[in-house]
Amino acid sequence: MHFAFVSGNPALDLVATVESRRDQPRDLLATPADLEQWVMACDELPDQVPADPAALTFALQLREAIHRLALDLMQSRPYTPDSLDILNNAAAGPLPTLRLSDAGTHLSGDLRSALTHIARRAITLLADPHTCLKECGRPTCTRLYLDRSRGTRRTWCGMQACGNRVKAAAYRARKHTAP
Repeated sequence: MHFAFVSGNPALDLVATVESRRDQPRDLLATPADLEQWVMACDELPDQVPADPAALTFALQLREAIHRLALDLMQSRPYTPDSLDILNNAAAGPLPTLRLSDAGTHLSGDLRSALTHIARRAITLLADPHTCLKECGRPTCTRLYLDRSRGTRRTWCGMQACGNRVKAAAYRARKHTAP
């Protein structure tokens, strides 16, 4: 399975594991093995963490809580209390262990510590008054991303997939209507 990490924060990348609209979702984390692969693919998390159905359920609850809280922030409304509880409880867990060696840094821990790290990254993001969260401008993409561009004029979650598709479609439309 291919996961994209273009949101600018691993908590938003976790939210992006639901493709398309949430009323008709395509969930990339359908099994514990999918969650294990996602954690392994995320540079900020420990490798080789086993997941079971209960851990998957916890990760999905955290993902949806982060999604609701991000939407609350984007729409300038008070945070949803239930989502805050889920996020804050997840952030209270154990942290991964970070070790430095001649080869660089190595992160180790279990899945619970990985999700604690994600929850803390979400809190840091959501607590920052200067955070500029946006939803991708491609109609079929719902990825939320952190816009750090100059003037916060970024339109797409990433150029490789969404930006190129939108630009190619616009080019084809111009060519089609040209005399």
